[in-house]
Amino acid sequence: MSGDWKDNLRDQLEDLVDSLVVKGAKQCDVYDAIVDEIGTLQKAYDRDPDPAEDRPGAEAEEPSNEWPGALP
Repeated sequence: MSGDWKDNLRDQLEDLVDSLVVKGAKQCDVYDAIVDEIGTLQKAYDRDPDPAEDRPGAEAEEPSNEWPGALP
């Protein structure tokens, strides 16, 4: 896998930090908040690697047998 996605990530992080600094945040505070949020995301992933399966109605997304070939 190439590092292209990492370059894209860096660009997006720089844009995020810049946009928050323009709004008045201190750059070091933004960096600290990003690191804290990443830690929170890692902990959440460790507890539940696929939270999409937990949302209400997820079981209803299974394919149904209501197509003409399934009729008896």
